Amino acid sequence: MKHCIGSIVFLLIFLASCNNNRNQAVQTDTPKSGTIYISVDESFKPVIEQQIRIYHSSFPDANIIASYKPEVECFKDLQKDSTRMIIVARGLNKNEEDYFTAQLSYKPEDDILAYDAVAIITNITSNDSLFTIKRIKDILVGKEDITAIMDGKNATSTVRYLQDSVLRGSTFGKNVVASNGSEAVNKNAIGFVGLSWVGNNQEPKQQEQLKKIKLALVECVKCTEPGYYAKPSQSTITFSQYPLARPVFFVLKENAVNLGTAFKNFMSLERGQLIFRRSLLAPAKMDFKRRGGRIKE
Repeated sequence: MKHCIGSIVFLLIFLASCNNNRNQAVQTDTPKSGTIYISVDESFKPVIEQQIRIYHSSFPDANIIASYKPEVECFKDLQKDSTRMIIVARGLNKNEEDYFTAQLSYKPEDDILAYDAVAIITNITSNDSLFTIKRIKDILVGKEDITAIMDGKNATSTVRYLQDSVLRGSTFGKNVVASNGSEAVNKNAIGFVGLSWVGNNQEPKQQEQLKKIKLALVECVKCTEPGYYAKPSQSTITFSQYPLARPVFFVLKENAVNLGTAFKNFMSLERGQLIFRRSLLAPAKMDFKRRGGRIKE
């Protein structure tokens, strides 16, 4: 009997030791080192690549591996143990909160990092560059004989945003087609693409794109003066003049201060917010205002 009790005690100690070793193997990253996997809606690829590049330059022992894909696929990835964070255009809904709380025993953190916009692009030679919200809806449901090209084959955040905020229950017409991604939107037709891909005229690649396309103006539905149209920009997003603005959310599945939390904090604080600002998105966490000054003689 004593021999059996001793064996059981030894077995329990061995299992506990194995469990501790397994937990240690899973949590090998720190705020400044280790490897994590994140999934990012491909609409935000240019600016998030910059965020990761600057973070890596500050912490060379850290390795944030990002996969860029449609928004719906990012949420699927979040259910996997290997994916710690997603960056998308919406937070968790109630059903998702309940699911993850049941699975993890805590609710993942989600919040807005910045504000982006869905830009409408046309050929540089096109005279058709003013759009009301009503006309955008008519084009998307197929009432106008214009090809509308989305920024992906599947449910990107751009597709989901237009369905939720513009169509509001209506379905896309047959004239709505998908490209292979934001970079492949046909510039000879009307394209719907994230501002992060076409709004930063300081980036050489986008400078070349802007020689072939132009950003259309969309009717401001919140402006006090009627007939006001605005291009998507940091300013028009900040002052609610451009109506097709949308948030950039992070959803973080981490219950300790590890690499995911550190990267989230980086994007939320001054350096990360300045990266969003330089990419001509509107930072959500820090209010960067121009301050007047006087030169002393």
